[in-house]
Amino acid sequence: MTAATRPDSDRNNANAADSTNSAVLRISSRDLFQRGREIEIDHEGRIYRLRLTQLNKLILNA
Repeated sequence: MTAATRPDSDRNNANAADSTNSAVLRISSRDLFQRGREIEIDHEGRIYRLRLTQLNKLILNA
């Protein structure tokens, strides 16, 4: 279904999502993994590990 054939409510939701995404910070994974294949993220005192797999996919573990 294209934007032209979507009901108005769907079009409005899609436009809202598009405008929200423009405010999202985008960081390249290359910048994150400059020194290796795993990084630690401290979120409110809990450590998460973000790593690259052998197939170059991302895995986040708590």
